[in-house]
Amino acid sequence: MHHHGAGLRRILTKKDVDEATQDELVEALGSDFSQADLSESDRAMLDYVAKLTLTPSEMVATDVEGLRGRGFDDRAIHDICAIAAYFAFVNRIADGLGVELET
Repeated sequence: MHHHGAGLRRILTKKDVDEATQDELVEALGSDFSQADLSESDRAMLDYVAKLTLTPSEMVATDVEGLRGRGFDDRAIHDICAIAAYFAFVNRIADGLGVELET
């Protein structure tokens, strides 16, 4: 989360989010995203991604419909799914090869 947290902080800084709020959000996302102060659409997206990551065989059409119900169009849903799948793939390659994160 350290590397991704730094990227999130850069985005939040550009949106004029104060440092304390950034710290709170990064901490919440790193420990338990369900406790983070998020919009309903962001929470729905992360719920979808968590399910896809942790229990991919349990994904059903209503998971996609839930995203549509929160305002995501087909392109956005595709991108959410593809990015989550890509990160899972890359992380498994890195873990499988014993790659260590550079800090």
